[in-house]
Amino acid sequence: MAASPTHSPSTHPSLGEVAAVFIKLGLTSFGGPIAHLGYLRVECVEKRKWVDETEYADLVALCQFLPGPTSSQVVFALGMRRAGFAGAFLASLGFLLPSAIAMIAFAYGVAQLGDLHSQGWLHGLKLAAVAVVAQAVWGMGVKLCPDKPRISLCLAGAAALLFFPGAYTQIAVLVGGAVAGFWLYRDLPSPSPSTSTHSTQPAQSSPSSARPSRPTTIPGWLRITAIFCLVLFFALLAFGPSAATVTQNHHLTFFNALYRPGALVFGGGHVVLPLLREGLVPAGFVTDDTFLAGYGAAQAVPGPLFSFAGYLGAAVYKGPNAWVGGLFGLFAIFLPCWLLVAGAAPFWNQLRKKAWMQASLRGANAAVVGILLAALYTPVFTQGVKSPKDLAAAFVLFGLLESWKVPPWLVVLLGAAAGQWVLS
Repeated sequence: MAASPTHSPSTHPSLGEVAAVFIKLGLTSFGGPIAHLGYLRVECVEKRKWVDETEYADLVALCQFLPGPTSSQVVFALGMRRAGFAGAFLASLGFLLPSAIAMIAFAYGVAQLGDLHSQGWLHGLKLAAVAVVAQAVWGMGVKLCPDKPRISLCLAGAAALLFFPGAYTQIAVLVGGAVAGFWLYRDLPSPSPSTSTHSTQPAQSSPSSARPSRPTTIPGWLRITAIFCLVLFFALLAFGPSAATVTQNHHLTFFNALYRPGALVFGGGHVVLPLLREGLVPAGFVTDDTFLAGYGAAQAVPGPLFSFAGYLGAAVYKGPNAWVGGLFGLFAIFLPCWLLVAGAAPFWNQLRKKAWMQASLRGANAAVVGILLAALYTPVFTQGVKSPKDLAAAFVLFGLLESWKVPPWLVVLLGAAAGQWVLS
């Protein structure tokens, strides 16, 4: 079994050790989800040998098949593999905490500034966001749309969202992509279980077919726990919007606006941008300026991009206790990730062999690129680029990211500086 919450009898896992390892990773893991997978492999496979190469490849494959932030899900699964459910939550908290603290603190600073519209550094952050999202579209497009049918699915999804913007259109594009992928690719041979369908995994990971399959017997208590997590995941996804509408509860509406993106996003942290904005900006929780300021700042911190939810929560629940809102936002967006991994891990050996899932995900991934392409135009490009000088600055920042491999945090700082002192 790829990701059991039990551990080898020969090991003596320490919750303190798990916490320390992942806090260290949370402080140092710059570079986005693909880089995170490399850091995790070095720390947990090479240095500490908590899992072997094949087990790590299995965990990565599982988390790439599920919606949600891949690297954060791998963190949860590694903690669960090392020290049970307590280890899983400690690992997640340790990995998330440094960036979450930074983003919540940034929200306090933004709240003190009042009107953001005239801030030059904010304009620079928006231009940095243009470069970051453009790089994500380019990189994901090359990997996930390698043939004409998937390019067509991508462009059709983007066009649908530009003609009919909204959360339901985004869901329809994802579902339509999955159905089209099943129809187009159902007869193709399934790739190796450890081959990525969402993104590139570390090259050192050996395929899980390199050794015999492990037993798939699932203990009764684990099966019940997993089923409960999956039922809760789908119940919150299905009935959350209705409950928020009926009760008109501000807290429940905000929770749902973050839970649904966390439950539906495929393809990495950047894809959550349009889903989050659709749930928060039209509803009046935050303005576009506040939203994009936090998104730009999130590129400059280590750890998961989903820490952006901590900023959003603190921006919505203003005042001295805004940090409580930040924690609430983080809980809302990470809860589906935790429920999915805890629920799917015990059944992964059977699920990953299904050809229908492999085919459906080919189409869904192409649709994901279309969603992000539409978001690149609106709100990211339309909010950030207001003049030829702005466009030139966005091109320069994109070139620094894509060609010169400048770290994203440095590109964000350069964008903010340019907005404050060059473009204003």
